[in-house]
Amino acid sequence: MSKISKFFKGGGSAASKGRGGPSPQEALARLRETEEMLSKKQEYLETRIERELAVARQHGTKNKRAALQALKRKKRYEKQLNQIDGTLSTIEFQREALENSHTNTEVLKNMGYAAQAMKKVHENMDLNKIDDLMQDITEQQDVAQEISDAISNRATFGDEFDEDELMAELEELEQEELNKGMRDVRLPSVPSTSLPSRPGKMPACHFTFPMIKPCSSTRKRAEDEDEMKKLAAWAS
Repeated sequence: MSKISKFFKGGGSAASKGRGGPSPQEALARLRETEEMLSKKQEYLETRIERELAVARQHGTKNKRAALQALKRKKRYEKQLNQIDGTLSTIEFQREALENSHTNTEVLKNMGYAAQAMKKVHENMDLNKIDDLMQDITEQQDVAQEISDAISNRATFGDEFDEDELMAELEELEQEELNKGMRDVRLPSVPSTSLPSRPGKMPACHFTFPMIKPCSSTRKRAEDEDEMKKLAAWAS
């Protein structure tokens, strides 16, 4: 029986047999040990192959029988080396699958713990109470919003008066002020000097009437004549 067969058939510990099978950690440890053993066997076979090649080169055609025997041994070693390569690939695949299975088991276990914790937390929760609580929260939020809207609105004190009535009263006040100003206006006194019956050419003089500026320039002659006419008509 080979060492590998003995390893898989009788290599388990007493504790593992008592439990009915090895744990994932134990199996992973054994697989890593097997990989290490096969890796050492690969190094040994590679060394033997190089040695047999050296023997074959040494004898060559001088000693064909010894050279051929060395090549045959090299071929056997290469065959064993190929078999070990395949075995290592299989063990590596199995180890990775076992590691993934162990990881998934731990993940599921932790998820189960979390589910139990959530269940324990939810045991003290009543959905009806939660609905009532959320409804109360919504109502209080609506009340708070109404209060905020009421506070932020512009105050409307005094807006109950009719604007048309206020405008009419304002117009009356303005009219009273206008009438008062008309009463305070004083008319100019009648000039004591007789006015000419026909306005003619005004001499360059300093003769002035109330509200009439001195006739000191020719450009204002026409305006002065009009003012004289108005005063003459008013005096008569």
